[in-house]
Amino acid sequence: MSTTRIIGIDPSLVACGWGVIDKSGNKITHVAHGVIRPPRKEPLPSRLHFIFDALITLIGEFQPSEAGVEDAFMKDNAMSALKLGQARAACILAATSNGLNVGEYAARLVKKSVVGTGAADKAQVAHMVNLLLSGANVKAGDAADALAIAITHGNHMTATLTRTVEAARTHG
Repeated sequence: MSTTRIIGIDPSLVACGWGVIDKSGNKITHVAHGVIRPPRKEPLPSRLHFIFDALITLIGEFQPSEAGVEDAFMKDNAMSALKLGQARAACILAATSNGLNVGEYAARLVKKSVVGTGAADKAQVAHMVNLLLSGANVKAGDAADALAIAITHGNHMTATLTRTVEAARTHG
């Protein structure tokens, strides 16, 4: 059975979480996780470049073939949503420029995939990530969210592949 390495990315201009897992069949294994913290006082283009470069380095180091990125969401502040969208673009470009397949997932879907409810809080997400990924020992926050995104991508990647194989059998 082949192993797929997945990087999950929780985009942010302040603390961009990342997490790498291996998926082989139904088994998932923690590889690494962390947070990219661009210099806060730098102008927006410099912070975006910092995120892009850091992800390029991580992708080169861990060699994932798939990436999951959290979708943007709109709260009350349109300017914040726009900046988050720019951070997402830097993350997606880093992944696609390295030939990775990228899945985008709403925060509620990620929480539902990992915890069982889309209304889960960060502590619940981190707790379930630690249960699912032995040895991760991740605290609630951006890295835990990124690992949850990687897990969600792994689950959806498998579901998509299964549907594709079933469709080929039916029509083939």
